[in-house]
Amino acid sequence: IAIAFACRPKLVIADEPTTALDMTVQKRILQLIKAMQTRQQCAVLFITHDLGVAAKLCDEVCVMHAGSVVECAPVRQLFENPLHPHTRGLLDAAMSTSLHVVA
Repeated sequence: IAIAFACRPKLVIADEPTTALDMTVQKRILQLIKAMQTRQQCAVLFITHDLGVAAKLCDEVCVMHAGSVVECAPVRQLFENPLHPHTRGLLDAAMSTSLHVVA
């Protein structure tokens, strides 16, 4: 993460930066990314399968299916009113596995 922000980029691409981390470490990593983003005033493209993380961290969410973007919306709008069947399926699956996705 330090290397990603070291050159003060305008865009940081964070591809699954919290995969396989326990919740405590995950929280610290997300706080660090958000703090660096704010401090350096850059954009972060956050790629994740974790809808809870996306809900907490992102301003806008794009959902992909079979390699194509099927829906993009502001985070609250997407979680409250998903339009695409794949998005609805992902949210239903997250809810049924006890993930509490709250925007």
